[in-house]
Amino acid sequence: MTREERFQQIAKELGYSFDGEIKVGGNYAPLVRHQNTIYISGQIPRIGNHVVIQGALGADVSLEAGQVAAKICVMRAVALLLKQLGSLEQVQKILRISVYVQSSASFTQQSEVSDGASEVLYSIFGDAGVHSRTSVGVFQLPKNAPVEIDFVVAVD
Repeated sequence: MTREERFQQIAKELGYSFDGEIKVGGNYAPLVRHQNTIYISGQIPRIGNHVVIQGALGADVSLEAGQVAAKICVMRAVALLLKQLGSLEQVQKILRISVYVQSSASFTQQSEVSDGASEVLYSIFGDAGVHSRTSVGVFQLPKNAPVEIDFVVAVD
């Protein structure tokens, strides 16, 4: 199975399409390429104009829903890569992800939320999807998103 086929399979499992425009919420680039490195701006679990999961982990959002939110963030980033590169085969390595988790005061499972993102990256890219990662609990995120993830990717 190709990387694009694995991407489409995960999209189907999640029940969302990532084929349309990936909208940004301001005057910035969703991704910037410098030589063989792509920096992808923070992605939230937005489909079209709607943030499909909202709230704080440990208060409004379960761990499982937080992991789904993280998966949607990754799928948005991969969709941006596919649009930019034309093929996911040009991805050499996912170098790093930073995962920001909107957390209640008592929530301490940021790494477990981030596991949803890491699982998708490994499923699509195999060993090239194994990355360094930071998971941080924060008070608030844009649009009341429970998760925001940014990426650094090495490409051909």
